[in-house]
Amino acid sequence: MVKLYGIANCNTVKKARTWLDLHHAEYYFHDFKKHGLESNLAQCWLQQVGWEKLINRSGLTWRGLSMEQKQAITNNISALPLMMEKSSVNKRPLLEQNNKLLHIGFDEASYQQIFNSKS
Repeated sequence: MVKLYGIANCNTVKKARTWLDLHHAEYYFHDFKKHGLESNLAQCWLQQVGWEKLINRSGLTWRGLSMEQKQAITNNISALPLMMEKSSVNKRPLLEQNNKLLHIGFDEASYQQIFNSKS
């Protein structure tokens, strides 16, 4: 089953969930705030796309970090603890199936391709 990872009150996650529901796509929603993020799954994602694509460096959480904290994130290894500690720093939504990232963020055309949907 496809899993959608994110935070329930995130506007982009809401758009993705609405699209999935309107297209009757079967998915499970995993809320980072309620359920956290497993280290082994985060490591798997980091291996697939790298920290630069998984950390939201334009979001409030990143901007709230000290300069020292930001400068300390230089690779997948240093990004993992931040991803685990501050789940809102993770880009969202993350669409995943069987530990494979299918898409980061929300884009209607990409979702249509992934779910073979016809509007």
